[in-house]
Order: sequence, then C-alpha cells, then structure tokens
Amino acid sequence: MTTIRVPYGRSFATAEVSDDVDVIEIQSAEAAPDPTAATHEALADPIGGFTWRGATSVAIAINDKTRPVPHQHLLPPLLDRLTEAGIPTDAITFYVAVGGHSPMTEPEFSEIVPQQILDRYRVVSHDAASGDLMTLGETSRGTPATVNRGFVESDLKIVVGTIEPHQFAGFSGGVKSAAIGLAGPDTIDRNHAWMTDPASRIGTYETNPARQDIEELGEMIDIDLALNVIVNSGREIVRVLAGDPVTVMEVGAPLARRYSQVGVANRYDVVVASPGGHPKDINVYQSQKAIASAAGIVRSGGTIVLTAACPEGSGSAAYEQWVANHTTNEDVLEAFREEGFRVGPHKAFQIARDSVDSPLIVVTDMPDELTRRLLLTTAPDLQTALDDAGTPNGPVAVLPHASTTIPYVS
Repeated sequence: MTTIRVPYGRSFATAEVSDDVDVIEIQSAEAAPDPTAATHEALADPIGGFTWRGATSVAIAINDKTRPVPHQHLLPPLLDRLTEAGIPTDAITFYVAVGGHSPMTEPEFSEIVPQQILDRYRVVSHDAASGDLMTLGETSRGTPATVNRGFVESDLKIVVGTIEPHQFAGFSGGVKSAAIGLAGPDTIDRNHAWMTDPASRIGTYETNPARQDIEELGEMIDIDLALNVIVNSGREIVRVLAGDPVTVMEVGAPLARRYSQVGVANRYDVVVASPGGHPKDINVYQSQKAIASAAGIVRSGGTIVLTAACPEGSGSAAYEQWVANHTTNEDVLEAFREEGFRVGPHKAFQIARDSVDSPLIVVTDMPDELTRRLLLTTAPDLQTALDDAGTPNGPVAVLPHASTTIPYVS
C-alpha cells in the first residue's frame, strides 16, 4: 500500500492506495539564508532604471489574505528605504488589493501586515464597488483603465507581491497587484474575458493577451516600483527582485517558470490536486486554480480529485448565485457563452470547462447544501474519493501544490 498525503486547510488529507503514485511537485529550490537581508540588497540596487527619490505621497499595493506574501520580510526593508529617501510616515498608505473580492476589514489587516506596521501606517482596503475610482482611458484591447483614485493620485506608486503561475494571466506579480487588485469591476471583467483566448495560458508572459493587457494597464497607471519575490513550495523566499515593474517581470517570469514547470510522460486516469492548503484553499474561488492544473494532465474520462477545505465557502456571491440557476456542466458552458463574460460566473465556467470531460470529486468541509448548489460532487474524505474514482490504469498522479505547479505532458 502507498500513502497519499496532501495539504488540506491547516492540516493534511490522507489515503491508502494499492496503486503506484506519481507525486508531481515543483523543483526543490533553496531558500535565501536571510530573506530580509536579500530584500535590503534588492532595494539597494533596483533593476530596470528605477531610482529612489523623495515623494509627497506614497501608495503601496499589497495582496489580500487569499494570496500569501511574506510581508514580514518585504515591508520593513521597503519602509526603511522610503525613510532614507526622506518620506515621512504619514505620507505612506498601504492599499489592500482585493480586486473584485469583498474588502478586508480592519481587524483582518493583522493577518497580512505586521502589527508594528499597522501601529504606524495607514492601511485601507480597496473596494471595487465604492465608486472612488479614476478612469485613465482604455488599453489597446479595449479594457477601461479604472483604478483606485487614492493609489493613482499618489506621487510614488509601488506594488508588492509574488511571481507565481497564474491559470490564465500566465503569472502573478509585477503591476497585476494594482492593475487588477485595485481596479474597478469593468476593468476586471474586460481583462478577465481574455481567459477564453487559447493564448491566455498558465506559464506564459510575452505572448499572453490577458497578461499583456495587464501590462498596458500598469503603464497607464504609471506604477514606479515592483518589489516581488519567488518562493518555493514551503513559501520560503528564493529570490527577491525590485525595480521597474516590466523589468522585474522579464527577469522573474522565466525564473518562476523554471521552478514551477514539471513534465510528465503521459496523462493519468486519476489526478489528486490540492491547492496547497490554507489560504490557497480558503474558498472555491481560489481552489479552482488547482483544478486547472490537474486538467492539464488528466485523461479524457479520467477523474480529478480536489482536496480543498474552503472554510469561507464559495468566496463569491456572484458565482454562487449564478451557478445555482443551472443544473449541469453543459448548461453552465452554454449559458456562459450566451451571456458573455462576468466575474463570478467565470468561476463556474472554468470548473465546468475543466471537468465536463473528466469528472470532478471534491473533498471539502463545505456543507452538502452549498456543494449541491455549486454543482460539485463530493466525498467525505480522500479515501472515499479515490475509491469512488475507481481503479486507474497506471499510477495515481498527486499534485500537492497544484495552484503553483505547471504540469505538462512532455
């Protein structure tokens, strides 16, 4: 017997199988011995022509609780550098980039920002529905550049985040934290509509229309500096990059691709996919990304088993309400194509697209009433899910960190 063990919430899901198991994991990358020192070094020698200067106001976009970023190593050195540039504390504001998600509340800020920073600096959460937005025109692809007014009007604009695989934007990082994370609903909808383009694929950058639309948005916003990291499977910092956002992505995307791509010889009958545990599986909205990775290596007619605790449920009222009006994956796909792209329903489309030919079984803590409404077939535990999947012809594939892994058939 072979034990399968994958991250699940703040713990693990396990099962015993008599079949062979192929664990498909990203390359083991050695962590920086002193990540805070590495951040200081990157900020002292920024790439791409960025130079430090004084500023009357500074806006720093940071990711929300669903996208783990090692802020404890990044933000103190960044604030030290701003202090050295003569910028006072009260001129600096952190903007939590929630995109189209619900704004974070003040009590939640301590989940993402060190307390010593919360005690001294202003932190606000973006609210895409607030109306406090500024429109800067349109990209060449017709996306309106509508962004948080406070961020746009700041003298020095900075984005902080990770460069990781993204299921249709190719990679996170660079200007994306502000261009999408601080954008209005129309901007997010129009940009995300590019996910249906075959060229909008995980692990691509220069040829990816969704990502290049984001780059154009960033140019219109006039973002000055990106402070980005590449992390390993243990969420440890491997590399710190700071400088002009375009240059940071041009250097960082190939590195992230090298760490994240894993080739396999053949497709599998059964693929077990974990988003990577908390907070990657905090809700269905985030967990869906693991299904997309599994879909790349499952055989047509094979089974995907998703292990996702989802303590916050669907993660999107718009997704939940829309999918409740449909009964099958085929119905979802047809309705989405007829009605056009909308954020929220797009999650139902992505799940249906990736599971219409390969049945999906979800191991989750969500109540049955909710999973039925989301059209998800569930199992009470991983062992039952694998038993339901049947005996595979060949080994079982296991993706312990599927959301940040780029598996492909070589």
